[in-house]
Amino acid sequence: MNQIFRPSDARGDADFGWLKSKHTFSFGSYFDPNHIGFGALRVINEDRVAPSAGFPTHPHQNMEIISYVVSGGLEHKDSLGTGSVIRPGELQRMSAGTGVRHSEYNHSDTDPVHFLQIWIVPEADGISPSYEQKAFPEDGRRDALRLIGSRDGRDGSVTIHQDVDLYASLLSADRSLAFDIRPGRKVWLQLVKGKISVNDQPLSAGDGLGLLQTGAISLTASENAEFLLFELAA
Repeated sequence: MNQIFRPSDARGDADFGWLKSKHTFSFGSYFDPNHIGFGALRVINEDRVAPSAGFPTHPHQNMEIISYVVSGGLEHKDSLGTGSVIRPGELQRMSAGTGVRHSEYNHSDTDPVHFLQIWIVPEADGISPSYEQKAFPEDGRRDALRLIGSRDGRDGSVTIHQDVDLYASLLSADRSLAFDIRPGRKVWLQLVKGKISVNDQPLSAGDGLGLLQTGAISLTASENAEFLLFELAA
């Protein structure tokens, strides 16, 4: 099997009132032995948090935790002394390493915040905790694959302590992009908004697709779309 199709409505579901979350991979009380993760990619949770609500201070260790905001503002505070609000077009990376505590709250008391919480297993345990946040303007992601995270932080991307390249795109209706999956690599694509086809596989908002083959793939939007593409070691 050269691909793994993960439909939006097949994801795990959690509803706490203040938080509505969809789990692409097993997380918390949701467990599916067929969907534990995808290589080093361990968690993609699509979270919607009610106004003024959020996750109180809690600990993490030995995980690369990435926040990608779709709409609204996510307020972050941690034991490193970092405090910030993450907005659409920005990416936050927190390396938990030897241990860190943090909280995440909706910055607004009137509007919900919609974001993707992503966990990537680091290439080594016990690294020093650290934090990074960068903005990636819309014009750099429009009809392009913009590198926003990488192992070496190249091209202005945030540094992820794992062999992974993370791209973001805002693909306009009737536009196409190509991506070449190199030998020894595989790809996970998570569609945030809109509709696209990956080769002959149609995707709608919330769908994910794992690609295990090498060579060129074609990404075509049938309506305006937003997605993330993870290239990882096979």
